[in-house]
Amino acid sequence: MRDFLSRHLFSPLQGMTAGTWRSLLRQNRFAVDPPWWPRAAFQAAISLHNSTFARLEDATHGARAAAAHVEPPVFILGHWRHGTTHLHNLLALDPNLVAPTLYQTLYPRSFLTTERVVPRVGQPLLLRRRPHDDVALGFGVPNEDEVALVNDGAPSPYLAWVFPRRADHYDRFLTFREANGDEAASWKSSLVRFLKKLALRDGRPAVLKSPPHTARIGRLLELFPAARFVHIRRDPYQVFRSTRHMYATTMRYWRLQSPPPGDEDDRIVRVYREMYDAYFDQRGLIPAGRLCELAYEDLERDPIGQVGAIYEALCLPGFEAVRPGMEVYLKSIAGYRKNADSELSGSVRQWVGREWGRCFEEWGYAHGESV
Repeated sequence: MRDFLSRHLFSPLQGMTAGTWRSLLRQNRFAVDPPWWPRAAFQAAISLHNSTFARLEDATHGARAAAAHVEPPVFILGHWRHGTTHLHNLLALDPNLVAPTLYQTLYPRSFLTTERVVPRVGQPLLLRRRPHDDVALGFGVPNEDEVALVNDGAPSPYLAWVFPRRADHYDRFLTFREANGDEAASWKSSLVRFLKKLALRDGRPAVLKSPPHTARIGRLLELFPAARFVHIRRDPYQVFRSTRHMYATTMRYWRLQSPPPGDEDDRIVRVYREMYDAYFDQRGLIPAGRLCELAYEDLERDPIGQVGAIYEALCLPGFEAVRPGMEVYLKSIAGYRKNADSELSGSVRQWVGREWGRCFEEWGYAHGESV
Protein backbone atom coordinates (compact mmCIF):
# COMPACT_ATOMS: atom_id res chain seq x y z
CA MET A 1 0.00 0.00 0.00
CA ARG A 2 2.81 2.43 0.86
CA ASP A 3 4.50 1.81 -2.47
CA PHE A 4 1.20 2.11 -4.36
CA LEU A 5 0.44 5.47 -2.74
CA SER A 6 3.96 6.75 -3.40
CA ARG A 7 3.85 5.67 -7.04
CA HIS A 8 0.41 7.09 -7.81
CA LEU A 9 -0.52 9.83 -5.33
CA PHE A 10 2.30 11.12 -3.14
CA SER A 11 5.30 13.07 -4.39
CA PRO A 12 8.15 15.20 -3.01
CA LEU A 13 6.12 18.25 -4.13
CA GLN A 14 3.28 17.69 -1.70
CA GLY A 15 4.19 20.58 0.58
CA MET A 16 3.44 23.20 -2.08
CA THR A 17 0.73 25.75 -1.43
CA ALA A 18 -2.10 26.16 -3.91
CA GLY A 19 -0.57 29.28 -5.41
CA THR A 20 2.83 27.64 -5.91
CA TRP A 21 1.21 24.55 -7.41
CA ARG A 22 -0.89 26.58 -9.86
CA SER A 23 2.15 28.62 -10.88
CA LEU A 24 4.17 25.47 -11.58
CA LEU A 25 1.39 24.00 -13.71
CA ARG A 26 1.01 27.23 -15.68
CA GLN A 27 4.75 27.35 -16.36
CA ASN A 28 4.45 23.89 -17.90
CA ARG A 29 1.15 24.56 -19.70
CA PHE A 30 -0.59 21.95 -17.54
CA ALA A 31 1.26 19.23 -19.49
CA VAL A 32 0.63 16.38 -17.02
CA ASP A 33 0.55 13.01 -18.76
CA PRO A 34 -2.44 10.69 -18.07
CA PRO A 35 -0.57 8.13 -15.90
CA TRP A 36 0.09 10.93 -13.39
CA TRP A 37 -3.33 12.59 -13.33
CA PRO A 38 -4.15 10.99 -9.94
CA ARG A 39 -0.93 12.41 -8.49
CA ALA A 40 -1.72 15.87 -9.88
CA ALA A 41 -5.27 15.72 -8.52
CA PHE A 42 -4.04 14.68 -5.07
CA GLN A 43 -1.45 17.45 -5.22
CA ALA A 44 -4.12 20.01 -6.03
CA ALA A 45 -6.26 18.87 -3.10
CA ILE A 46 -3.49 18.83 -0.52
CA SER A 47 -2.16 22.19 -1.70
CA LEU A 48 -5.34 23.81 -0.41
CA HIS A 49 -4.65 22.46 3.08
CA ASN A 50 -1.02 23.55 2.78
CA SER A 51 -2.16 27.09 2.00
CA THR A 52 -4.33 27.17 5.11
CA PHE A 53 -1.51 26.02 7.37
CA ALA A 54 0.96 28.36 5.66
CA ARG A 55 -1.28 31.35 6.40
CA LEU A 56 -1.59 30.20 10.00
CA GLU A 57 2.16 29.81 10.30
CA ASP A 58 2.83 33.22 8.80
CA ALA A 59 0.42 34.77 11.28
CA THR A 60 1.82 33.01 14.35
CA HIS A 61 5.54 32.68 13.53
CA GLY A 62 6.24 34.91 10.54
CA ALA A 63 7.60 37.99 12.30
CA ARG A 64 9.83 36.02 14.66
CA ALA A 65 11.12 33.83 11.82
CA ALA A 66 11.97 36.87 9.71
CA ALA A 67 14.00 38.28 12.61
CA ALA A 68 15.81 35.01 13.43
CA HIS A 69 19.60 34.92 13.23
CA VAL A 70 21.12 32.20 11.04
CA GLU A 71 24.43 30.82 12.25
CA PRO A 72 26.92 30.02 9.45
CA PRO A 73 25.92 26.62 8.05
CA VAL A 74 28.05 23.62 7.17
CA PHE A 75 27.43 22.63 3.54
CA ILE A 76 28.10 19.07 2.40
CA LEU A 77 28.97 19.11 -1.30
CA GLY A 78 29.16 16.30 -3.85
CA HIS A 79 27.24 14.82 -6.74
CA TRP A 80 24.35 12.43 -6.14
CA ARG A 81 25.66 9.00 -5.13
CA HIS A 82 28.94 10.39 -3.80
CA GLY A 83 28.07 9.34 -0.25
CA THR A 84 26.61 12.70 0.78
CA THR A 85 23.67 11.10 2.60
CA HIS A 86 25.93 8.86 4.69
CA LEU A 87 28.10 11.84 5.63
CA HIS A 88 25.03 13.98 6.36
CA ASN A 89 23.64 11.33 8.69
CA LEU A 90 26.94 11.18 10.56
CA LEU A 91 27.34 14.93 11.01
CA ALA A 92 23.68 15.27 11.98
CA LEU A 93 24.45 13.23 15.12
CA ASP A 94 26.37 16.22 16.50
CA PRO A 95 24.23 17.97 19.16
CA ASN A 96 25.94 21.24 18.23
CA LEU A 97 24.46 21.06 14.72
CA VAL A 98 20.98 20.58 13.30
CA ALA A 99 19.98 18.92 10.04
CA PRO A 100 16.65 19.65 8.35
CA THR A 101 14.37 16.63 8.46
CA LEU A 102 12.39 15.04 5.67
CA TYR A 103 9.18 16.51 7.07
CA GLN A 104 10.62 20.01 7.34
CA THR A 105 11.85 19.93 3.75
CA LEU A 106 8.54 18.59 2.44
CA TYR A 107 6.55 21.26 4.29
CA PRO A 108 8.77 24.35 4.53
CA ARG A 109 5.80 26.72 4.73
CA SER A 110 4.11 25.03 7.69
CA PHE A 111 6.43 22.72 9.63
CA LEU A 112 6.65 25.00 12.66
CA THR A 113 2.88 24.67 13.05
CA THR A 114 2.29 21.07 12.02
CA GLU A 115 5.34 18.91 12.77
CA ARG A 116 4.17 17.82 16.21
CA VAL A 117 1.04 16.17 14.81
CA VAL A 118 1.10 15.48 11.07
CA PRO A 119 4.19 13.19 10.97
CA ARG A 120 2.55 10.86 13.50
CA VAL A 121 -0.46 10.52 11.23
CA GLY A 122 1.48 10.24 7.99
CA GLN A 123 4.37 8.01 9.07
CA PRO A 124 2.49 4.71 8.49
CA LEU A 125 1.92 5.74 4.85
CA LEU A 126 5.55 6.67 4.16
CA LEU A 127 7.97 4.36 2.34
CA ARG A 128 10.31 2.68 4.80
CA ARG A 129 13.33 2.75 2.47
CA ARG A 130 14.61 4.89 -0.36
CA PRO A 131 13.87 3.04 -3.61
CA HIS A 132 17.30 3.49 -5.16
CA ASP A 133 19.56 2.42 -2.30
CA ASP A 134 17.46 0.94 0.56
CA VAL A 135 18.54 3.67 3.02
CA ALA A 136 16.01 4.12 5.83
CA LEU A 137 13.31 6.75 5.40
CA GLY A 138 11.25 8.56 8.01
CA PHE A 139 9.89 12.02 8.61
CA GLY A 140 12.63 12.63 11.17
CA VAL A 141 15.66 11.64 9.08
CA PRO A 142 17.96 14.33 7.63
CA ASN A 143 17.03 15.44 4.14
CA GLU A 144 18.10 17.79 1.35
CA ASP A 145 17.24 21.45 1.78
CA GLU A 146 16.80 21.67 -2.01
CA VAL A 147 13.51 19.81 -1.53
CA ALA A 148 12.36 22.61 0.77
CA LEU A 149 13.22 25.20 -1.86
CA VAL A 150 11.23 23.29 -4.49
CA ASN A 151 8.19 23.15 -2.21
CA ASP A 152 8.57 26.85 -1.49
CA GLY A 153 8.39 27.63 -5.22
CA ALA A 154 12.06 28.39 -5.82
CA PRO A 155 13.61 27.48 -9.19
CA SER A 156 15.48 24.17 -9.01
CA PRO A 157 16.95 21.52 -11.31
CA TYR A 158 14.88 18.99 -9.35
CA LEU A 159 11.85 20.17 -11.31
CA ALA A 160 13.42 18.54 -14.37
CA TRP A 161 12.56 15.23 -12.70
CA VAL A 162 8.92 16.34 -12.52
CA PHE A 163 8.66 17.80 -16.03
CA PRO A 164 11.51 16.04 -17.88
CA ARG A 165 10.51 17.42 -21.27
CA ARG A 166 11.59 20.84 -19.97
CA ALA A 167 14.84 19.60 -18.43
CA ASP A 168 16.91 22.18 -20.32
CA HIS A 169 14.88 24.96 -18.72
CA TYR A 170 15.22 23.65 -15.18
CA ASP A 171 18.84 22.54 -15.45
CA ARG A 172 19.77 26.23 -15.68
CA PHE A 173 19.16 26.39 -11.95
CA LEU A 174 22.03 24.06 -11.13
CA THR A 175 24.56 26.90 -11.45
CA PHE A 176 22.21 29.87 -12.05
CA ARG A 177 24.71 31.20 -14.59
CA GLU A 178 21.95 31.52 -17.19
CA ALA A 179 19.18 32.46 -14.75
CA ASN A 180 17.78 35.96 -14.62
CA GLY A 181 17.86 38.22 -11.61
CA ASP A 182 14.36 37.42 -10.43
CA GLU A 183 15.04 33.67 -10.56
CA ALA A 184 18.25 34.02 -8.57
CA ALA A 185 16.53 36.27 -6.04
CA SER A 186 13.69 33.76 -5.61
CA TRP A 187 16.19 30.99 -4.84
CA LYS A 188 18.08 33.11 -2.33
CA SER A 189 14.89 34.22 -0.59
CA SER A 190 13.65 30.65 -0.24
CA LEU A 191 16.94 29.38 1.17
CA VAL A 192 17.24 32.21 3.70
CA ARG A 193 13.57 31.89 4.70
CA PHE A 194 13.93 28.16 5.30
CA LEU A 195 17.11 28.55 7.35
CA LYS A 196 15.55 31.33 9.41
CA LYS A 197 12.67 29.03 10.30
CA LEU A 198 15.13 26.31 11.29
CA ALA A 199 17.02 28.87 13.37
CA LEU A 200 13.80 29.97 15.08
CA ARG A 201 12.95 26.38 15.92
CA ASP A 202 16.40 25.31 17.06
CA GLY A 203 19.08 28.01 17.00
CA ARG A 204 22.01 25.73 16.20
CA PRO A 205 24.07 25.96 12.98
CA ALA A 206 22.56 23.84 10.22
CA VAL A 207 24.41 21.06 8.44
CA LEU A 208 22.98 20.98 4.92
CA LYS A 209 23.27 18.47 2.10
CA SER A 210 21.99 19.15 -1.39
CA PRO A 211 24.08 18.09 -4.40
CA PRO A 212 23.21 21.22 -6.46
CA HIS A 213 25.00 23.36 -3.86
CA THR A 214 28.23 21.88 -5.24
CA ALA A 215 27.81 24.23 -8.21
CA ARG A 216 26.78 27.31 -6.18
CA ILE A 217 29.71 28.05 -3.88
CA GLY A 218 29.92 31.70 -4.86
CA ARG A 219 26.22 32.29 -4.25
CA LEU A 220 26.33 30.48 -0.91
CA LEU A 221 29.29 32.59 0.22
CA GLU A 222 27.40 35.76 -0.70
CA LEU A 223 24.70 34.73 1.75
CA PHE A 224 26.92 33.10 4.40
CA PRO A 225 30.54 34.36 4.20
CA ALA A 226 31.57 32.31 7.26
CA ALA A 227 30.04 29.03 6.03
CA ARG A 228 32.05 25.83 6.14
CA PHE A 229 32.16 23.28 3.32
CA VAL A 230 32.85 19.55 3.11
CA HIS A 231 33.23 17.99 -0.32
CA ILE A 232 33.07 14.22 -0.76
CA ARG A 233 34.24 12.60 -3.99
CA ARG A 234 33.83 9.08 -5.37
CA ASP A 235 35.05 7.00 -8.30
CA PRO A 236 33.20 8.58 -11.25
CA TYR A 237 32.50 5.21 -12.86
CA GLN A 238 30.72 4.05 -9.72
CA VAL A 239 28.85 7.34 -9.61
CA PHE A 240 27.63 6.97 -13.19
CA ARG A 241 26.41 3.43 -12.56
CA SER A 242 24.68 4.37 -9.32
CA THR A 243 23.12 7.54 -10.74
CA ARG A 244 21.76 5.58 -13.68
CA HIS A 245 20.16 3.18 -11.18
CA MET A 246 18.72 6.12 -9.21
CA TYR A 247 17.11 7.49 -12.36
CA ALA A 248 15.61 4.09 -13.16
CA THR A 249 14.14 3.52 -9.70
CA THR A 250 13.40 6.85 -8.06
CA MET A 251 12.39 9.38 -10.72
CA ARG A 252 8.96 7.71 -11.00
CA TYR A 253 8.11 9.14 -7.58
CA TRP A 254 8.71 12.69 -8.86
CA ARG A 255 7.28 12.60 -12.39
CA LEU A 256 4.19 14.22 -13.81
CA GLN A 257 5.13 13.48 -17.42
CA SER A 258 7.09 10.94 -19.43
CA PRO A 259 10.69 11.82 -20.32
CA PRO A 260 11.93 12.05 -23.90
CA PRO A 261 13.17 8.62 -25.00
CA GLY A 262 16.80 7.71 -24.52
CA ASP A 263 18.30 10.91 -23.12
CA GLU A 264 18.90 10.03 -19.46
CA ASP A 265 22.54 8.95 -19.84
CA ASP A 266 23.28 12.14 -21.76
CA ARG A 267 21.72 14.22 -19.00
CA ILE A 268 23.66 12.41 -16.28
CA VAL A 269 26.92 13.12 -18.07
CA ARG A 270 26.07 16.74 -18.87
CA VAL A 271 24.84 17.66 -15.37
CA TYR A 272 27.86 16.07 -13.69
CA ARG A 273 30.25 17.92 -15.97
CA GLU A 274 28.50 21.26 -15.41
CA MET A 275 28.46 20.69 -11.67
CA TYR A 276 32.17 20.04 -11.45
CA ASP A 277 33.23 22.72 -13.88
CA ALA A 278 31.45 25.12 -11.52
CA TYR A 279 32.92 23.49 -8.41
CA PHE A 280 36.51 23.62 -9.59
CA ASP A 281 36.07 27.19 -10.82
CA GLN A 282 34.61 28.41 -7.50
CA ARG A 283 36.42 26.26 -4.96
CA GLY A 284 39.13 28.87 -4.57
CA LEU A 285 36.60 31.40 -3.27
CA ILE A 286 36.32 29.49 0.02
CA PRO A 287 38.58 31.03 2.69
CA ALA A 288 41.41 28.95 4.12
CA GLY A 289 40.27 26.59 6.86
CA ARG A 290 36.67 26.53 5.61
CA LEU A 291 36.87 23.61 3.15
CA CYS A 292 37.60 19.94 3.78
CA GLU A 293 37.73 17.42 0.92
CA LEU A 294 37.60 13.66 1.38
CA ALA A 295 37.01 10.47 -0.60
CA TYR A 296 33.97 8.25 -0.17
CA GLU A 297 36.24 5.23 -0.23
CA ASP A 298 38.13 6.60 2.79
CA LEU A 299 34.90 7.40 4.63
CA GLU A 300 33.68 3.86 4.01
CA ARG A 301 36.94 2.37 5.25
CA ASP A 302 37.40 4.58 8.34
CA PRO A 303 34.30 6.66 9.07
CA ILE A 304 35.28 7.75 12.56
CA GLY A 305 38.77 8.77 11.48
CA GLN A 306 37.50 10.68 8.45
CA VAL A 307 34.83 12.53 10.41
CA GLY A 308 37.45 13.41 13.02
CA ALA A 309 39.63 14.82 10.24
CA ILE A 310 36.69 16.97 9.07
CA TYR A 311 36.26 18.40 12.57
CA GLU A 312 39.96 19.16 12.79
CA ALA A 313 40.18 20.73 9.31
CA LEU A 314 37.14 22.96 9.86
CA CYS A 315 37.84 23.72 13.53
CA LEU A 316 34.49 22.27 14.56
CA PRO A 317 34.26 21.72 18.33
CA GLY A 318 33.13 18.68 20.24
CA PHE A 319 34.17 15.68 18.16
CA GLU A 320 35.10 13.51 21.15
CA ALA A 321 31.68 14.17 22.69
CA VAL A 322 29.85 13.07 19.54
CA ARG A 323 32.11 10.14 18.76
CA PRO A 324 30.27 7.56 20.96
CA GLY A 325 26.98 8.35 19.24
CA MET A 326 28.60 7.91 15.83
CA GLU A 327 29.97 4.53 16.88
CA VAL A 328 26.49 3.39 17.97
CA TYR A 329 25.00 4.62 14.69
CA LEU A 330 27.64 2.86 12.61
CA LYS A 331 26.96 -0.42 14.43
CA SER A 332 23.26 -0.03 13.67
CA ILE A 333 23.93 0.10 9.91
CA ALA A 334 26.69 -2.50 9.86
CA GLY A 335 24.52 -4.91 7.87
CA TYR A 336 23.79 -2.44 5.08
CA ARG A 337 24.69 -3.67 1.59
CA LYS A 338 25.17 -1.43 -1.43
CA ASN A 339 23.46 -2.07 -4.75
CA ALA A 340 25.21 -4.35 -7.23
CA ASP A 341 24.85 -2.04 -10.23
CA SER A 342 25.40 -3.44 -13.71
CA GLU A 343 28.84 -3.10 -15.28
CA LEU A 344 29.49 -0.50 -17.94
CA SER A 345 30.30 -1.44 -21.50
CA GLY A 346 33.68 -0.49 -22.95
CA SER A 347 32.20 2.26 -25.10
CA VAL A 348 30.33 3.80 -22.17
CA ARG A 349 33.47 3.70 -20.02
CA GLN A 350 35.38 5.52 -22.74
CA TRP A 351 32.63 8.10 -23.08
CA VAL A 352 32.37 8.72 -19.33
CA GLY A 353 36.16 8.80 -18.97
CA ARG A 354 36.41 11.39 -21.73
CA GLU A 355 33.53 13.60 -20.60
CA TRP A 356 34.47 13.49 -16.91
CA GLY A 357 38.21 13.44 -17.45
CA ARG A 358 38.77 16.53 -15.31
CA CYS A 359 37.43 14.74 -12.24
CA PHE A 360 39.37 11.53 -12.89
CA GLU A 361 42.57 13.53 -13.14
CA GLU A 362 41.84 15.90 -10.26
CA TRP A 363 41.06 13.07 -7.85
CA GLY A 364 43.47 10.40 -9.13
CA TYR A 365 40.94 7.76 -10.19
CA ALA A 366 42.07 5.50 -13.03
CA HIS A 367 39.99 5.60 -16.20
CA GLY A 368 39.90 3.85 -19.53
CA GLU A 369 38.12 0.96 -21.19
CA SER A 370 40.24 -1.71 -19.52
CA VAL A 371 40.18 -0.29 -15.98
